[in-house]
Amino acid sequence: MRWQPAELVAAWFETPTARTLSLRVAGWPGHLPGQHIDVRLTAPDGYRAERSYSLAAPANGELIEITVQRVPSGEVSEYLVDVFPVGALIEVRGPVGGWFVWQPERGAAVLVGGGSGIVPIMSMVRARSGADVPVRVIYSLRGPEEQYYRDELTEKSGLDLFLAYTRTAPPGNPRPPHRLTRAELDANGLPPAANVTCYVCGPTGFVESVAATLVSLGHDPAAIRTERFGPSGK
Repeated sequence: MRWQPAELVAAWFETPTARTLSLRVAGWPGHLPGQHIDVRLTAPDGYRAERSYSLAAPANGELIEITVQRVPSGEVSEYLVDVFPVGALIEVRGPVGGWFVWQPERGAAVLVGGGSGIVPIMSMVRARSGADVPVRVIYSLRGPEEQYYRDELTEKSGLDLFLAYTRTAPPGNPRPPHRLTRAELDANGLPPAANVTCYVCGPTGFVESVAATLVSLGHDPAAIRTERFGPSGK
């Protein structure tokens, strides 16, 4: 892999602190749902900073998408969310990763995202479009104001989606805010089976808890694929 220039052709906010970037990369080779890219910024004095970001959508020719969550005092995320203008360039390298990937031909999937961990999950959801394969999406988030991809991830979309609000819930929501439970993973996932793979992405504690719960529900540990990040990650 080599570093390549990427031009920002469009950008929009998913939430007040998260921005989706549509980047044009000449000669982009394509990627699989769940893969990520490395991003490099270079300051005028030559200082460089690199971060990794999950790809949010299947490739569209030379266009790729990432969604960046602003991290307090994050030298890369603050620039990408608050400053990076349309028409400007950054460097990218990828695609990266071969473990945390899913395609419809792999079979059924349980997709669990915590917070900004929904980003690679969304790439899988979008890749599923038109495919006749069972998929369940479980999205744990603090409150409705932090929901990414709101227009696509709604109950009206026909997607089997469960939203687990942990701190505040929308008015009239029958579920009071609390952490995702074992019973909810059981009821809103898929039964363990040879053709079912589970994907879990989010903060380390969330990922470890969900993965352990899926094992306790009977899912084969080898069929549970995880991706985690900390405060200085994605």
